Amino acid sequence: MTYAPRPHEFVPYYDVPLAHRAPARPSLWRRVIGAIFESPEKQMERETAQYIARTGGRLTDEIERQITDRIITGKWWN
Repeated sequence: MTYAPRPHEFVPYYDVPLAHRAPARPSLWRRVIGAIFESPEKQMERETAQYIARTGGRLTDEIERQITDRIITGKWWN
């Protein structure tokens, strides 16, 4: 059995150039998981920047070692 569509049933096809397409948006689940894992990372970066600022603003080997120790142990209050 064949079917011949009527002229009003055709939908015009327009190929949108890549430059005009909207960027693909991640799914809701991907955004939730990204926010969960991104939040502690941003907090650690803020605390590291504050620590470097408190110690004079220069990143020396000693400061880098202390930051690594603090990230591993989680003790930022000293």
